[in-house]
Amino acid sequence: DIVHQDDDAPKIPGCSNDFMLVKVQTWVKNRETDEFVGVGARFGPIIESKEKHANRTGLLIADPFDCCTPLKEKVAGEVLLVQRGDCKFTTKAKVAEDAGASAIIILNNRHELYKMVCDQNETDLDINIPAVLLPKDAGTILQGLLSLGKVSVQLYSPDRPLVDTAEVFLWLMAVGTILGASYWSAWSAREALIEQEKLLKDGHESSVNIEAEGSTGMVDITMTSAMLFIVVASLFLVMLYKLMSHWFVELLVVIFCIGGVEGLQTCLVALLSRWFKPAARSFVKVPFFGAVSYLTLAVCPFCIVSAVLWAVYRRMPYAWIGQDVLVSAVLFFAPSIGIIFC
Repeated sequence: DIVHQDDDAPKIPGCSNDFMLVKVQTWVKNRETDEFVGVGARFGPIIESKEKHANRTGLLIADPFDCCTPLKEKVAGEVLLVQRGDCKFTTKAKVAEDAGASAIIILNNRHELYKMVCDQNETDLDINIPAVLLPKDAGTILQGLLSLGKVSVQLYSPDRPLVDTAEVFLWLMAVGTILGASYWSAWSAREALIEQEKLLKDGHESSVNIEAEGSTGMVDITMTSAMLFIVVASLFLVMLYKLMSHWFVELLVVIFCIGGVEGLQTCLVALLSRWFKPAARSFVKVPFFGAVSYLTLAVCPFCIVSAVLWAVYRRMPYAWIGQDVLVSAVLFFAPSIGIIFC
């Protein structure tokens, strides 16, 4: 959640803010770059909640970096980047404020976030600049950006709406995908039955039986296979928790792209085969894959390019569109998998 109320952390006059998640948007040479998420402090003013009202301010590294003693030079309203440690959070904020800073970003020495609180016996808590704590990896990236040129940041803590339109949209998309896939399966089965009845009337009973046996699309799941699926899924979740490293994330991206290509290709071939029947019914033998229709060969490059483009630009703000398309294609291809995950 955006706001986290913690009654265990001490609250005293001047140090009673709720812990709020804060977005830190960065620009390098007036070009928008990375966005980080940190946590606000118990002390200091409340951070602006509207992005359009938040100021874009220059970012400077404090000297000394720990900001425990007065800075060597005054600043003119910039945001100071300081390292955690050697003194209290409130001391760093007061030193930064005395130097003329408009806000302070404290870099944690660990990868997780930490709640910035005050000591019970502190009395001098008249702090008028906001303080934000960022994880260690975000600090490493920020210092790298500073080496490229002038960096500006914007700090704001958006309010959580009563009804999140994104959650409603995702719910509608998930339910719609499952319903659409189920309807598609029923429609395909009905068309196959109608085709079978036509062939029976024409006296092609033997060929119908052979075709029906090879195109049911049904998979029998035994108790053993179901238990094996549960065990494999559980082990995979453990691997996600224990091996969440860069190479493992990249492996997951590759696996997702392979599944997305297969699902997108199946959906497009099934959809386009109604208009391009000759291409769908003409086959060519491909090494390692066997007989493949010409329509599948025509659609396959588009599916591969779509998945690769998503993988390359998956960190961009608009990447969710490609991701949702690939996921929906997989769920249409195998609606039972969607029901399992839901």
